[in-house]
Amino acid sequence: MRKPTTYYLSLIIIVFTAISCGKDSDIYIDNTLNPTTELNNALTEQITNSTSLRALQLARDNALASIPQDPKNPISTAKIDLGKLLFHETGIALNPKKEEGIKTYSCASCHQAKAGFQSGLKQGIGEGGSGFGILGEARTMNANYDSTNIDIQPIRSPTILNSAYQDVMLWNGQFGGAKTNLGTESEWTAGTPKETNHLGFEGIETQAIAGLDVHRLKITSEWIIEHPAYKSLFDEAYPNLPIEERYTKLNGALAIAAYERTVIASEAPFQKWLQGDNEALNENEKKGALLFFGKGKCYSCHSGPAFSGIGFHALGMNDLSGDGVRSIVDETTKKGRGGFTKNPAEDYAFKTPTLYNLKDVAFLGHGGSFKNVKEVITYKNTAIAENSNVPEDKLSDQFTPLGLTDIEIDQLTAFVENGLYDNNLDRYVPESLPTGQCFPNADPKSREDMGCN
Repeated sequence: MRKPTTYYLSLIIIVFTAISCGKDSDIYIDNTLNPTTELNNALTEQITNSTSLRALQLARDNALASIPQDPKNPISTAKIDLGKLLFHETGIALNPKKEEGIKTYSCASCHQAKAGFQSGLKQGIGEGGSGFGILGEARTMNANYDSTNIDIQPIRSPTILNSAYQDVMLWNGQFGGAKTNLGTESEWTAGTPKETNHLGFEGIETQAIAGLDVHRLKITSEWIIEHPAYKSLFDEAYPNLPIEERYTKLNGALAIAAYERTVIASEAPFQKWLQGDNEALNENEKKGALLFFGKGKCYSCHSGPAFSGIGFHALGMNDLSGDGVRSIVDETTKKGRGGFTKNPAEDYAFKTPTLYNLKDVAFLGHGGSFKNVKEVITYKNTAIAENSNVPEDKLSDQFTPLGLTDIEIDQLTAFVENGLYDNNLDRYVPESLPTGQCFPNADPKSREDMGCN
């Protein structure tokens, strides 16, 4: 049966090349067409005929085989279950600098579900923090700590959400001993967390292994055996390992990484729309989606299913301002990717973050200098660097004015804030811990805030 002319007018021309900025082509769309017709007819029809659009779909819950994973750390349900608990377990906070910090913090202290699995603060706080609030925004420095002994981030804590779609971790990408980081071996410095790259794991696994020590967490065979529930979980997760190799920090970290790979915003409206729910996006969000793939050129950097890409770009954003606990940022951190690789061409470039679940926090950009998504879009639309310390010749060639109108900025904001927002991330949080500990924090003020005794 011959299709009507309007069908052909509403088709989009899709050209997918590499999943990195500068190599991706935008999805070009005729923005004069009705957005509901264009998306619901053109893109929906395209899904049935093109594997390219299927590539925008995030892995759905329980579809383990479709989740990107490290071949050295195959994921399993049992490993994920163990990692989910260890990620939130304050009972492994056993290596604090001050005794009162024992069993008061966890990985989730800086990566809360209610904050989109990033920190509710501009600077995430592990040991030495006090309080929680609603989404971690009320956490402050314990009065008995100072800047020399608190565990606080020198840069905004990146989310673990959708991190399975990137092979390196942190804003400078320093964690990961494969793929993107091949060729940077000279910077995997002995005696530093970067040495963990030599184990050959991808970024999520490498960060999980190194992060236990960095953030003063401790998993030992003695601790595992002392907690029968965890011993059973290790047995189920690693049934083929000899007993003498099973109850280790490494296996605990790999379980945490397996869990982190499953933390995916697959229930966001745009994902539901991709799966066939034509009503998942409202008309304004659909207009924003057209701008995202067209005039806004967002997809040229924020590519792939997580809209994160694997690139690093210098956008001239500010570093941490002086209102944090530790406001002095070292030069290596300021230089982003170049600070790690020592390649001047990569100075001031930072990893492209996922765009899912951004509206729960008031600090965006690597230095937390933006209060909301609209501010970031407006900044990219004008393309005037806010950080005078970033040389103009270091700015990304993608950082150019977009010519978006105020209405278009609002439409694009609606798509990113609402269309890419999964409101059910609590499914990735355990109901309780085998130790009975409070989480994500267990200091007195946090327990009070959360109503946990």
